[in-house]
Amino acid sequence: MQDVSTLVAQAREGRPRAVARLISLVEGASPQLREVMAALAPLTGNAYVVGLTGSPGVGKSTSTSALVSAYRKQGKRVGVLAVDPSSPFSGGALLGDRVRMSEHASDPGVYIRSMATRGHLGGLAWAAPQAIRVLDAAGCDVILVETVGVGQSEVEIASQADTSVVLLAPGMGDGIQAAKAGILEIGDVYVVNKADRDGADATARELNHMLGLGESRAAGDWRPPIVKTVAARAEGVDEVVEALEKHRAWMEERGVLTERRLARASREVETIAVTALRERIGDLHGDRRLGALAERIIAGDLDPYRAADELVTGLTSTGPSGG
Repeated sequence: MQDVSTLVAQAREGRPRAVARLISLVEGASPQLREVMAALAPLTGNAYVVGLTGSPGVGKSTSTSALVSAYRKQGKRVGVLAVDPSSPFSGGALLGDRVRMSEHASDPGVYIRSMATRGHLGGLAWAAPQAIRVLDAAGCDVILVETVGVGQSEVEIASQADTSVVLLAPGMGDGIQAAKAGILEIGDVYVVNKADRDGADATARELNHMLGLGESRAAGDWRPPIVKTVAARAEGVDEVVEALEKHRAWMEERGVLTERRLARASREVETIAVTALRERIGDLHGDRRLGALAERIIAGDLDPYRAADELVTGLTSTGPSGG
């Protein structure tokens, strides 16, 4: 067992090993997880969380690395969660710490962590909310969450970030694919990367047209900007940072940032509660009550919905009892 208070104190000092151990406790659903979250709670709420999403090949890792450089020039501490596909053998992240971000590996003001989705749909690791909290408590000013490119299930990033950045690239059919995936509904800032390629202007125009379709924004509502970049050469990256800061200021002015964070906390509590309940239901195989309810359903004395209600009521009041 590790001393949580010592790990938290070391993480606050910016020691990467302590941050890594705390995130490992989160990913492994450690018995100490509750203690970790309790210790971190008073230290969070300061970081600005930016999600980056888009189809594979649009340059998410390169763009993330360029944003890290831009924020570091401003003197800000940056945390990066790079969510990778899971290995079917170990369950770990396949790509490891991103090669494209290796230039930041020796920077004490940057913390980079790859996390595995472990089969979780939506492009995010199930432990991402708690990992974000660890980086927040460790003093990161900005946390960049780069998600797996998984197409139509990619939109989950919007529920975890303060601001969502959607990346597209010319020549990949991204405009049409984005409309199918619902990505056009979640972006706060749109980036057409690899803008030195043919078709970049056409992609930006198509995206602008699609954003305008069915648009019903009131005066003062946020209209997502479209920024063209060549992330590999850091071109246009300052404009992306400017767009992010404008969106943050807009949210703070109208109370939207608080609303998003309240919604995020509510979903996190719900997820934890549902997971705990599911685990308790999983312990019911062979339980007397489950068998008795099944017998009543077969006999026609009870319908499955009422049986489920009785089961949930029993679980929340007494817990499983073996048969």
